[in-house]
Amino acid sequence: MATTTTLLEGPKFDPTLQPSPTRPYSYSEAYIPALTSQCHASNLLQLPNGDLLCAWFGGSIEGRPDICIYMSRLPAGHSSWTEAVKMTHDHTRSEQNPVLFRNPSNGEIRLLYTSQEAGNQDSAIVKQLISIDSGTAWSEPAVLFSDPGTFIRQPIVVLQDGAWVVPIFKCRAEPGTRWLGSDDISCIRVSKDEGKTWIEKEIPSSYGCVHMNIQRLKNGSYLGLFRSRWADCVYLSTSSDGLDWIEPKQTVLPNPNAGICYDVLPSGRVVLVYNHSSKQDALGRRNGLYDDISDGSDTRANQATKHGKEAFWGAPRAPLSVAWSDDNGATWKWKTLEEGDGYCLTNNSEKKLNRELSYPSILVEDNGTIHVAFTFWRQRIKYMQLREDFFEA
Repeated sequence: MATTTTLLEGPKFDPTLQPSPTRPYSYSEAYIPALTSQCHASNLLQLPNGDLLCAWFGGSIEGRPDICIYMSRLPAGHSSWTEAVKMTHDHTRSEQNPVLFRNPSNGEIRLLYTSQEAGNQDSAIVKQLISIDSGTAWSEPAVLFSDPGTFIRQPIVVLQDGAWVVPIFKCRAEPGTRWLGSDDISCIRVSKDEGKTWIEKEIPSSYGCVHMNIQRLKNGSYLGLFRSRWADCVYLSTSSDGLDWIEPKQTVLPNPNAGICYDVLPSGRVVLVYNHSSKQDALGRRNGLYDDISDGSDTRANQATKHGKEAFWGAPRAPLSVAWSDDNGATWKWKTLEEGDGYCLTNNSEKKLNRELSYPSILVEDNGTIHVAFTFWRQRIKYMQLREDFFEA
């Protein structure tokens, strides 16, 4: 497969919402403005006034210390995303995976993100910024979770009793070895005092299951969906209360060791955005996620195989697809949202080599409008609005 491509230019990176010329089910789409060559891992939040916020990380290449968090806004009633604003400024660490959350009791907005040393995800901690004016001004960064190897990706969930649940995953590696992801597990952090104190509960037998995405279903129970480090399939767990979970099980949906995100329509339909691919589609394999930033000076041995499996990197991150379930995840239908070859044997955006369509964020309005943001070739964050007739088109 070819490893070069040409940067899209001009109106194809237009930040203004416009009807899709090729997708009758997508009534508008835009590319969010960027200040850096690489853009990845977007996260959406809608405010009560209808504004949409989108945060992501950007810089040169993932893992370098110039990777910081950026944010843009689509004001309610407007058709263009605002210019990107740089949110974090620690140029000694790579700051990644932003998660936006609005406190329902007082309206303050929290921006959580990870902060790590180079490509060592087992060194990551979680920091946060707080805004009390709908995202205009922000506090100085503060450490939220200080234990190394703590990673986040998915939205905070507020349980029926008001408790906050943050899905986390733990990036673990033996001392003196290079993290590759083969011993990662999922947990939840729970706060009953609006983030002042936290307790942790581990998801049982969740080896290799990360990016846990939790939502409350229409029947009142909770569903958790996971990315797989093994690049085999999406995994699923359930809980009656959002706190105690069963062991994750395989679904029929593939996963290439890449991000997923889902939400629930007013009808109760579960809607997942993901890559419909796996290691079975791979034409090559990467040593690890951070090969691009290695200068040869790191002489540590790679993390050993764990639990009889090893993390797989390099399976194509495309097509980007939408799956839906009308029986709370028991069965699924799916269709393609964005076509592409998904080449990701490198993260290099400076040379325009990566072509992944990945790391979606999805949120659903009460009127059924579906908002989706995702990584487009690591060069931009692409945004789409979908109607519910997408599922019948």
